[in-house]
Amino acid sequence: MNAAEHLPVSTGAPAAGVSHFHESARAQVAGTAIYVDDMAEIRGTLFAAPILSTVAHGRLLGVDTAAALKMPGVRDVILAHDIPGDAMLGNAAHDEPVFAQATVQHVGQVIGLVVAESVMQARRAARQVVCRIEALPAILNVHEALRAESYVLPPVFVRRGDAAAALRRAAHTLKGTLEVGGQEHFYLEGQVAYVVPQEQNQWLVHSSTQHPGEVQHWVAHALGVDNHAVRVECRRMGGGFGGKETQAGNLAVWAAIAARKLKCPVKLRLAREDDFMITGKRHPFAYDYTAGFDDTGRISGLQLTMAVNCGFSADLSGPVADRAIFHVDNAYFLQDVEIASYRCKTHTQSHTAFRGFGGPQGMIVIETIMGDIARTLGLDALDVRKRNLYSDETIDPSTSPGRTEKAATHAALMQSTPVRVEPFDELRTGPVEASQRNVTHYGMTVEDNILEPLLSKLELSAQYRQRLQAISTWNAGSPVIKRGIAITPVKFGISFTATLFNQAGALVHVYLDGSVQVNHGGTEMGQGLNTKVAQIVADELGVSFGQVLTTASDTSKIPNASATAASAGTDLNARAAQYAARHVRDNLAQFVAGLDQCGAGAVRFAGGMVLTPGNARPFTEVVRLAYANRIQLWSDGFYRTPRIHYDKTTLTGRPFYYFAYGAACTEVAIDTLTGESRVLKVDILHDVGTSINPAIDIGQIEGGFVQGMGWLTTEQLVWNDQGLLSTHAPSTYKIPATGDIPEHFNIDLWPEPNREDNVFGSKAVGEPPLMLAISVFDALRHAIASTGITDEAETRPVPVLLSAPATPENVLLALNRLHPARLTC
Repeated sequence: MNAAEHLPVSTGAPAAGVSHFHESARAQVAGTAIYVDDMAEIRGTLFAAPILSTVAHGRLLGVDTAAALKMPGVRDVILAHDIPGDAMLGNAAHDEPVFAQATVQHVGQVIGLVVAESVMQARRAARQVVCRIEALPAILNVHEALRAESYVLPPVFVRRGDAAAALRRAAHTLKGTLEVGGQEHFYLEGQVAYVVPQEQNQWLVHSSTQHPGEVQHWVAHALGVDNHAVRVECRRMGGGFGGKETQAGNLAVWAAIAARKLKCPVKLRLAREDDFMITGKRHPFAYDYTAGFDDTGRISGLQLTMAVNCGFSADLSGPVADRAIFHVDNAYFLQDVEIASYRCKTHTQSHTAFRGFGGPQGMIVIETIMGDIARTLGLDALDVRKRNLYSDETIDPSTSPGRTEKAATHAALMQSTPVRVEPFDELRTGPVEASQRNVTHYGMTVEDNILEPLLSKLELSAQYRQRLQAISTWNAGSPVIKRGIAITPVKFGISFTATLFNQAGALVHVYLDGSVQVNHGGTEMGQGLNTKVAQIVADELGVSFGQVLTTASDTSKIPNASATAASAGTDLNARAAQYAARHVRDNLAQFVAGLDQCGAGAVRFAGGMVLTPGNARPFTEVVRLAYANRIQLWSDGFYRTPRIHYDKTTLTGRPFYYFAYGAACTEVAIDTLTGESRVLKVDILHDVGTSINPAIDIGQIEGGFVQGMGWLTTEQLVWNDQGLLSTHAPSTYKIPATGDIPEHFNIDLWPEPNREDNVFGSKAVGEPPLMLAISVFDALRHAIASTGITDEAETRPVPVLLSAPATPENVLLALNRLHPARLTC
């Protein structure tokens, strides 16, 4: 039997735009999908476990390894003096040691490794290592950091217009504060690396990483070898969510140092509790704001301070904080605005990328302000949001205070921020003016705006007005259980803000049996990237989806690949793979055109056939004929995102290729006696452009929303006064469970292709849906506000002071602030 007969038969239907199964779904269900820890271990493999600091900040005076070295199976202890290359990690800031040296800077910082013959032997022995540490004062929150002017990076200030003057002229002003916690990634597959020495000082690294290229660089940097001596491979991850963008590199470096010293393969897989203690989280934020607005709720001026808890080192905190600045507007035009962003150094884990990458922390504060404006004026929150949307409306010059000089803005910031402002050189100045309400505070024109029709459509389909009235009636008759509802939009910029990362490469190989293999620089973490890439390549070659296989990410195949992050994985890698497949298709088209005496443009590839005006041949037959005539059947493809540019010194430009939009309508209930809450109904309308795979996209929307809901309701990170993360296991850290998912959970896709020339007309879907869950937080605030307390002196509602996550304790605190008399009952 011919091998080609085993290949799936094409039905003639396109592969893209169809809900194909995830390419690994059957293997995952059957338990045969291989992750790093499932790989067969080479004979002689040893296992490592980390030695952790028990002090938040202190001088490391010595490490006593004697007891650990006497334990069964222990081979060695690896410390900083064993590092052959640079003792600092190879990141841009160069501010994080591979192993703690003279000082420790958080509870859980890795001081070294114990290496043993089994995992449990290594872990038990690591607990027997005695570290002598002299405690030093520790900074454990952003408020302490601001007072001490403790930063991992200099503060950044952005302004447009004259916010101080706008606030003086405003009909109404509102001051407020907000605290938003971080979030543990809680990927199903924990951090893991397996390093295998190769010949001639070369290294094979199996890493659960979103960025194989960075792991390659870090390992080479630590070992003191060239990048080409390190090969990193990743077939799949069991979740990443940003937690494996940089910090997977730490494990690979640690394991590689041990493997070099002991001259054998070393595997390092963190126990879940150690993973919690070592790795960074979503950045917690604290905000202080003053907003000015008119009688209709339209914002005329905003001064905002954001204090970012970065942990002990910079990691990705700079770009995370920058993206928060970019997304402070969310869906709304901010005419006169001043933003101060403080990147605070604390003695906690070094916080890192997390789905949304600062975008959620930027959006939540403006949505909080919108809700408070509505309650202050006695208006509906959706009407206030619509009043502030980006639009093509021309700006009335009389509403703007006009230009201000840099020095005046600096003086205003000096007065409005609680700490010393850096010199003028640290002030990043945004565009001063805009003629229409369609230009962001960082100078990008919003060209693809669908916010108003999308919101209006969801308002009707979710029956928002009717439900709002029904909830008001319910609350009037229910003294204990109160309900709330909110619609919040999302406008999320798609591209890496660092322009150089917006590039990708791919390889496409066509074999003699007609099967196709694709390799690209992206990584599969369950999001369906490899599935979508295969769909795009299948259509480009006119073959069935089942004929295309996407293989493991590998630095020896695609060099210098960007991280699979910023929601750009499909945009970049599928387009590069499409171009690679197109090169092969063009080779075949020219060949067939010569056979049939027609133009290459007249050759079509569809349904597993190659069609010319006078002939039709099976794709497999054409491949064999081409091979026999020495026609190239493989090619590379390269793509770089067009139209983007960005000046990081001023934080201005067009950092995003396009925006992804969406909106969610969420209804909740709270128990005013216990603070418990429940999400009752969710209706989502989300913009994915023309979907490459609707089932995968809807799955991403569902998962993103629920993860965002967890961030804002149940997932509370608590550090005690000694800097110990108390919520360091599933027993104390609560992600949403199946019982938290509402029965009413409707998702619809916006029926319009991407207006930019993106692959298949699609839009990114990885991160934007998470921010739809801000509607949960705002609905909870609506429910709390429905208890009806007003400021008697001013006869207007008292602000709802709810911190995120809205745990039962925080809901009760918010209720008690509205009802002080409750505390005396």
